[in-house]
Amino acid sequence: MLTMEPLGYNPFGLLTFLVAPAILTNASSIMVLSTSNRFGLAIDRVKVIASDVEIRRKESRPGIAERSQHLKRAQRRVLLLVQVLTTLYVSVGSFVAASLVALLGALLFVAEQDLLRHVSLVISLACGVSGVGALVTGCALLIRESRMALSLLTEETNFLEQYDQR
Repeated sequence: MLTMEPLGYNPFGLLTFLVAPAILTNASSIMVLSTSNRFGLAIDRVKVIASDVEIRRKESRPGIAERSQHLKRAQRRVLLLVQVLTTLYVSVGSFVAASLVALLGALLFVAEQDLLRHVSLVISLACGVSGVGALVTGCALLIRESRMALSLLTEETNFLEQYDQR
């Protein structure tokens, strides 16, 4: 069985339990912030397209069907960003839980509560793995959303070149 030296021999022992989840919590939080900004911009884009569709309907201007398709794609993008944010929130929460349980495990180690220490280690590891999985999933969804945004931008540019040059 693996034996660990008491924390008194290694003052940085406790930090090793907390560093990885803390760094990953920070990374996830930064991604939440940037994704929240993207979410706000995507909502603004939906409003602009919806306004354009309404104006085209009132004035009987061409391109309503195409703009309606743009609106549907922009709405899907917003929904995807909500999914990304949810996944990243799970990631942040998981890493915070992993840090807290790891700290508890370190205290249980000092208190020589071996069974509870092992339980906390398993729980901390499960939280950490859950956080990494959510972070990776969020990144993959953001890649998909970025491609969707580029595709929509290309379609809108082509649309504007086609209809607004007349």
